[in-house]
Amino acid sequence: MEAFLTANSLFVVLGIALIIWVGLGIYLALIDRKITKLEQMVEDFVSTKTNE
Repeated sequence: MEAFLTANSLFVVLGIALIIWVGLGIYLALIDRKITKLEQMVEDFVSTKTNE
C-alpha cells in the first residue's frame, strides 16, 4: 500500500481534492435548499399578514 501511495502521489492528492470539492458542492446544495425553504416561509408569512 505504501508503495502505491508513493508511486501515485499525484493521483492520491487529486483524488482527495476531488472528494473535498464534491463534499463542498453537496454542502452548498443542501444550504441552498434550506435557504429557499426559509425564503418561502417568510414570503408566506408576509403575504398572510398583509391580507389580514
